[in-house]
Amino acid sequence: MNRTSRPNDRSSRTRSAGSGRGGYRPQASNRSGGGGKRRRPAPQGEFALPVTHTPALPPAESFAELDMPAALLTSLTAEGVTNPFPIQAATLPNSLAGRDVLGRGRTGSGKTLAFGLALLARTAGQRAEPGKPLALVLVPTRELAQQVTDALTPYARALSLRLATVVGGMSIGRQASALRGGAEVVVATPGRLKDLIGRGDCRLDQVGITVLDEADQMADMGFMPQVTALLDQVRPEGQRMLFSATLDRNVDLLVRRYLTDPVVHSVDPSAGAVTTMEHHLLHVRDADKHATTTEIAAREGRSIMFLDTKRAVDKLTKHLLNSGVRAAALHGGKSQPQRTRTLTQFKTGQVTVLVATNVAARGIHVDNLDLVVNVDPPTDHKDYLHRGGRTARAGESGSVVTLVLPNQRREMDRLMADAGITPQSTQVRSGEAELTRITGAQAPSGIPVTIAAPVVERPKRSGSSTRGRRSRSAQARRSSGTGTPRTTSGAPQRRRSAGKTS
Repeated sequence: MNRTSRPNDRSSRTRSAGSGRGGYRPQASNRSGGGGKRRRPAPQGEFALPVTHTPALPPAESFAELDMPAALLTSLTAEGVTNPFPIQAATLPNSLAGRDVLGRGRTGSGKTLAFGLALLARTAGQRAEPGKPLALVLVPTRELAQQVTDALTPYARALSLRLATVVGGMSIGRQASALRGGAEVVVATPGRLKDLIGRGDCRLDQVGITVLDEADQMADMGFMPQVTALLDQVRPEGQRMLFSATLDRNVDLLVRRYLTDPVVHSVDPSAGAVTTMEHHLLHVRDADKHATTTEIAAREGRSIMFLDTKRAVDKLTKHLLNSGVRAAALHGGKSQPQRTRTLTQFKTGQVTVLVATNVAARGIHVDNLDLVVNVDPPTDHKDYLHRGGRTARAGESGSVVTLVLPNQRREMDRLMADAGITPQSTQVRSGEAELTRITGAQAPSGIPVTIAAPVVERPKRSGSSTRGRRSRSAQARRSSGTGTPRTTSGAPQRRRSAGKTS
């Protein structure tokens, strides 16, 4: 399989006269949607999808018919992945051929393997030089980076490819060591990767395959300058794949600037949500909202509850624990080791309710999660879709419940219309059968519970630290019987004569 040649020619890329970073732009004739052809109509608030000039290859009916290494096919079978999801079937024949891809669809649609299998298959058999990866996946959050890494690890291992995860909140020294040791594939958040490049630990001039996952979230979080700066450093003729749940105007900039004649696979995220989810607006009184939230949290099974602020998350979590609900908080104020430990507790069932801010709206995939509760309604329809995307993943069913106060009704009606969703609206009160019917709510036990606090890992001292070297040298002398023993006061002890016995 030829993994370096590409059917679409990037030789027409020219340096942008207006780019201070020396970026590359396709000429107008090669831009998606150019050539006088009309773009496809866009949903409200989104840009029109680009027109593909080169016909796309037909969808695959099975993984076996795809041009992938035998070891990768064997690994898919071993992992229990038997049939491709629609986004995989549509995009893999083209991405394996080296085409640029623009994928739009709701979270949980199988997009990680849609780009991951192609990336790994086209990188197989190559070896990266120290600090010079061959493929790059950019994601907006640490959680999503770990999620992508976990999903790709068994397949990368089958192909003897090395993965490195580069995110903030973790030891930059260890990540630098992993890059210097050689990694064919890097999964990264933009800020930390930029830091490592600035330190001289990584270069992107050998990256031939670049993926932007959750591109809309990166734009919403203000990462656009960092993302474009990184994309300007990868090989200009390389393959680019961009996946996003929504396509707003910021994503349009990335598509026009960095994708050449992309294959487009688009599924309206709200359409997918309607078929696999139930959407409920539960109208509650302000005085009863706290009790209603507590009873929903006490239900059987796992739930995620979203609130607006870290303080509100911590306050509700404490209340739920005191009420007998095994809850844990997840927000940006937690360290990365704490957040990782909390997610593990949630996935294993030690925690049944995850109380979170929007930091958890991306990158969390938990099997059999059938309820998402917006305790505080989102302010944007994109946030609603991303929060709801934690349930009903990969075709499973689930419910999204939003608690609505009287003064929030008009705003929620507008938000639902923007999302293209027609919810079921119900007036509820705590303790009533209708609340139980919709959510499984029940009275909590009232017996306080304690969840073991996440253990915070202490970063190891850098090997370049003089103090660290002295400490290790002293330990070595003590273990070998050399050096000067000291008393607890620090004064040197007189050595015993070699011939003297105790």
